Amino acid sequence: MTQPNNAQSENAPTSARAPWRLAILLAVAAAASGILLTGISAWFLGAVALAGLGPAALSFNFHMPAAFVRLFALTKTLGKYGERVVGHRAALLDQVKRRAALLAAMAQAPSTRAAGWQLGHQDRLSDYIDDVEDVDYARLRVAIPALVLIAGTGVLTVVTAWLTPLALLPIVVAVGAVLLTLRLSMRDLAARGATARSTQRNGGRLLGAALASAVPLKAGDDWSTALGTAFVQFERAESERLAQRKTFAVLDMLAGLAGPLAAIGVLVAAWHTGERGTGLLIAAFLAFAWLALAEAAQGMSRIVVGHIREKAARDGLSTWTATPAHDAEPTGSPLALQTLMLTQVPHQSPDGRKLGEPLTLALHAGKATVLTGASGTGKTTLLKQIAGWIVDEHHGRYTGNGVVLLGPCRRAASHLCLHDAAILSDTVRENLFAPEASDAQCWDALAAVEMQERIATAGGLDAWISQDTLSLGEAQRLNLARAWLSTAPLLLLDEPTEHLDGAQASRILARLLSQMADRIVIYSSHHADAADDTARIALGA
Repeated sequence: MTQPNNAQSENAPTSARAPWRLAILLAVAAAASGILLTGISAWFLGAVALAGLGPAALSFNFHMPAAFVRLFALTKTLGKYGERVVGHRAALLDQVKRRAALLAAMAQAPSTRAAGWQLGHQDRLSDYIDDVEDVDYARLRVAIPALVLIAGTGVLTVVTAWLTPLALLPIVVAVGAVLLTLRLSMRDLAARGATARSTQRNGGRLLGAALASAVPLKAGDDWSTALGTAFVQFERAESERLAQRKTFAVLDMLAGLAGPLAAIGVLVAAWHTGERGTGLLIAAFLAFAWLALAEAAQGMSRIVVGHIREKAARDGLSTWTATPAHDAEPTGSPLALQTLMLTQVPHQSPDGRKLGEPLTLALHAGKATVLTGASGTGKTTLLKQIAGWIVDEHHGRYTGNGVVLLGPCRRAASHLCLHDAAILSDTVRENLFAPEASDAQCWDALAAVEMQERIATAGGLDAWISQDTLSLGEAQRLNLARAWLSTAPLLLLDEPTEHLDGAQASRILARLLSQMADRIVIYSSHHADAADDTARIALGA
């Protein structure tokens, strides 16, 4: 695939920061305009009321404050919508580098490889998509509103300390009550959010399993019980969310009360210091500014929700992208493997369920090994374990050429060819995963898997293909062409003859084994028959 230009990559962070700066500036301008609009409106109405009591009404200038009202109203509207447009553009720019880094990390993460590259844990797919979105928009939903609220509170506190210092006491009490409640409830809110998330996921998994087994469950009169068990999980998740909403209501109520308390405190403090008549106009301006800030503070629950969801999202994504500490550096040379010894390797299902006694196997270059057994006997899982896609260094040992090989080294030394291979929406050349291979080598690989005519008809190596372009058999043969072009010393083929007819499967497999005669080859099959020079290992359920 085409690599990004280095200059563009270096300038990407700078170009992404500029929209964020503008978005923050617009958000601050919108908030400041809202505060000034409310304050000037209160001052204007108060001044009109005072002027109407005497001859001052004849000389009162209505045009200047009215112009300010219109100016702040327009600025508030433009700032609000400008911040949304620019902020979403900044978030989209961030997505480019964040998702590229996320996918690159996932490509190296054992949990993703264990899922088979298709994010195979279906019950977690919806959560995964939500997690990515929560991280993408965290700055819009959490960082910018929190920054505006903190900045507004700070500015109004300074102005209040200058004009009506006595009003700081009720303001400090009100703000302190909000922050104390938030601090005391944050851990409970996060715990309830995590419980709701996990129970809903569990309910979805149970419901999916029940729907998939509807016929036998109904035959055994267990259908209602299975559905009830799933719906209990959904009910528990909703109960946790309801408890969260009650706490959020308390937070919003306290935040909403803080504004009026601050406004009353400012007016009372000004009155206490002897301000009367026009002297109260400035205090009224400040009091209504606190009311305007309280309107923004009433969205505190949204900020808290966004923060909790962002943290949960990052924790969730880390399960796909984090690499264990012991998995960081390859150990042992992955080159020129002649022997691979498996000692007490767990015989297990994809979810870790024990299927049999631990396996001890000796594999040698030049003699292919076939794993046979029915579906569900752990053939694919064992191939993933050997390839280092499923890593558990505490159980089992892998020794190559007399050197212990940890997960990273096995991954570097192996090519795992799964039978349900994904076809990228890209050219044939890119789908062969062999950027160093020449055109002649690519065509040789396609000829070996009997795909040369199909690809030539489609337009050659630069023809654009996708998952829907090829049949299952054609996708499988293209997948085997990837294995043909691989230079890895350890070849692991998962059901290489899947979706192929008998004669064609025999021809292609024979060519592959001949091509890889100097390497360690292990492949799985549902059938017990194999070539005379192939070692057989039967995996029972």
